[in-house]
Amino acid sequence: MSRPINISNHPFRFLLYLEWILLIISAFAVLIPSHFQRFNNQSIELTILSLLVFGLMGLSLPTNNKKIKVIYTIIEVILILFISFYNTKPSGRFFPFLYLVLVTRSCFIFQMQGRLIITALSFILFMVSLSQRKPPRVSVQIAPFIQERFLFYNFVVALLFGLALVFVLMLMNTILSERKSRDELAIANEKLRQYALKIENQATLEERNRIAREIHDSLGHSLTALNLQLESAQKLWQSNPEKAQTFLARAKELGSKALQDVRQSVSTMRSHPLQEQSLEQAIANLAENMQRTTGILPILKINLAYPISAEISTPIYRIIQESFTNICKYAQATKVKLELTTTDTTLYLLVEDNGKGFDLGQNTTGFGQQSMRDRTLALGGKFNINSTPGSGCQIKVEIPLLRYR
Repeated sequence: MSRPINISNHPFRFLLYLEWILLIISAFAVLIPSHFQRFNNQSIELTILSLLVFGLMGLSLPTNNKKIKVIYTIIEVILILFISFYNTKPSGRFFPFLYLVLVTRSCFIFQMQGRLIITALSFILFMVSLSQRKPPRVSVQIAPFIQERFLFYNFVVALLFGLALVFVLMLMNTILSERKSRDELAIANEKLRQYALKIENQATLEERNRIAREIHDSLGHSLTALNLQLESAQKLWQSNPEKAQTFLARAKELGSKALQDVRQSVSTMRSHPLQEQSLEQAIANLAENMQRTTGILPILKINLAYPISAEISTPIYRIIQESFTNICKYAQATKVKLELTTTDTTLYLLVEDNGKGFDLGQNTTGFGQQSMRDRTLALGGKFNINSTPGSGCQIKVEIPLLRYR
């Protein structure tokens, strides 16, 4: 504990009350006249005063400074010695309860080694005080069997008191250990609660980002294609109305698809954008859409050794979709190549175009590129993009497959 133990923050107040009861019993033992000997008034007053000081010391137990703890314990031992040996005549009373209180307090003050030392010291002092108790001297010689009985009585008392000290020590260790465990459990529960709040906040943030990616990847792709169709229709409206009408019809289809994507993304119900298609079929549809939009038919080389789980296929689909969208928007390419292959341990994706390229140092903050990177890293993969002005763009993705089998 970080601060002294007092009556206001005592972890086990019933033990403090028990101390007072034992000290009161000891005080009554002083006040009751001895059958063999009477204490003088000065002896009684000093003994009661010592008991009072000993009791008041229990209202504040040091727990920080080791030196203070040792001094505190030495003062306690001195008080017990004074109370026990102030009257050292043969029939003088002794106070076993004080040693029990001393051991109890030591359990709050010291660690296990200190507790054992105090317990052993208490037993030694008790034995010394017990040795002072001898049959009163009388003129008549005491029979040997009475002396033997007295010695046996002292042996039994010493044995019982030793067992009592051990019991108190073990009981206090158990109580304190249980208290420590409960405190640690309370701290762990509080940390767990804080972690749960952090995880909840993180999950909320990730869900928002997921929805943002879904809206960007699906709606952005459809609107880009829609814009290209409208631009083509606008250019051909005067010279080739029939061709322009074809572009407008395609734009209407894309508009309907964009509306559907918005509804699905806002409701966060679009968990599988492949819509029961295989990854190969979905990629082929993306390529067909690109051809209708730009006139470019991507070269597809897909070699999947086995079906890919939705946990991987959905992010891969989104990465390819975003790549095609960026090519349609910015690349001004005439050729697009896509390679998708798997080995026993890794999935490899390559998307390459011969467009105008760009400077990586000036194009690193786009949401689309960050979305592709985030999806790759979420799968424990590697994402690389290579491009220079006038040299096209190349996107490489590597995904480990062992953890997803």
